[in-house]
Amino acid sequence: MEILNSEIIRAELPATTLHASLGDASMASMNLLNEIAGTYPNAISFAAGRPYEGFYDVSLLHEYLRTFCDHLRTERGMSEPQVARTLFQYGDTKGIIGDLVARSLAADEGIEADPASVVVTVGCQEAMFLVLRALRANDRDALLAPSPTYVGLTGAALLADLPVLPVRTGTDGIDLDDLAGRLHRARAAGHRVRACYVTPDFANPVGVSMSLADRHRLLELAAAEDLLLLEDNAYGLLNGAAERPPTLKALDRHERVVYLGSFAKTGMPGARVGYVVAGQRVSGASGDGTLLADELSKIKSMLTVNTAPIAQAVVGGKLLAHGCSMARANRRETEVYRRNLRQVLDGLDRRLGGHPEVSWNAPTGGFFVVLTVPFTVDDELLAHAARQHGVLFTPMHHFYGSTAGHHQLRLSISTLTPDRIEEGLDRLAELIGERLSGREGAGETLPSGAP
Repeated sequence: MEILNSEIIRAELPATTLHASLGDASMASMNLLNEIAGTYPNAISFAAGRPYEGFYDVSLLHEYLRTFCDHLRTERGMSEPQVARTLFQYGDTKGIIGDLVARSLAADEGIEADPASVVVTVGCQEAMFLVLRALRANDRDALLAPSPTYVGLTGAALLADLPVLPVRTGTDGIDLDDLAGRLHRARAAGHRVRACYVTPDFANPVGVSMSLADRHRLLELAAAEDLLLLEDNAYGLLNGAAERPPTLKALDRHERVVYLGSFAKTGMPGARVGYVVAGQRVSGASGDGTLLADELSKIKSMLTVNTAPIAQAVVGGKLLAHGCSMARANRRETEVYRRNLRQVLDGLDRRLGGHPEVSWNAPTGGFFVVLTVPFTVDDELLAHAARQHGVLFTPMHHFYGSTAGHHQLRLSISTLTPDRIEEGLDRLAELIGERLSGREGAGETLPSGAP
């Protein structure tokens, strides 16, 4: 049929007809963290928390793949057609390297995990969503999380329609007194609090870590209050101290901890391989005695079907090449992070130590340092910093789930060389000096597409 003298009417979707999460400001934050370096290619970036790239070598991908294939032949007794099928075909929804993940957890963290309790996921982001989606049964359900918190957790909770109730963060991590009070108030208001998300080691974005005493106290609180703990340990191995404190999972004697792991910071982010350890028993209609991991795999089967076997094979090969110890595999990287962290902290002290209104924390590991300043740090200031001073950081408001102004910014120390750190700190100090002296920028705004 020919339509004459008429305009084409294109479909239009009102924003109000889309999922409510898409209108939340925090949903744009992840794009900012991923894309900002590309938006300002000439700026020195302390923004994204990416692992160090100096040791990347494409030949290692082939080496790791060969190592994993040899493992399939020798340790698992597979024939050549079976090896090929394992790599090329759809795989087990729970993954093909669950046993190697369990061996890695035993070697590095002293965690004894049944391989059946491991679900290998498309990055830790999927692991978070699977757990939150499974725990969200009705509108009464809610999640506790420290404020500020990782934007990926906030986004996953939004997609799962699970409200996040904020808990204060202190100098040593989540405030346990506030956690207990928030839990009791939430229950009194009719909420069923399903779990508390926590990052005991070098939490993103604040970089703080929990003391051993607080770890024990948190586990005792969880047992007394019948509360699950979702432990995110992306940065635990990247510790500059002589000894690493035990994870909550290693200390857990009552199956209170669901453990969220990732190979993004210690393996290779491009592989997009994470995992969840969920050995809790599920009773009732779905069958007595099944593991929470099995329930999570049902959701995963309808979400991503399975995690790419090729990606798992490369990560598995890296594990095997280092005795299933990611701590051993990351010795060089950990030394770089230790060096960079010392350089950033020393550099801040030299440049800004004389300003009584400027302060920062001093983590012993991980990727992040947080500065506190007497002026508002928002996206407009970030745009001015990038264009006029050539330096990038992350405004902390992105981690509070709001667009309100805050007086803090996050610096990531992980990817820069010593020369770039010095130049970047010079530029940052110029920006801070400008603001402290009362000289304002030109009121620039971020380009379209960045929050």
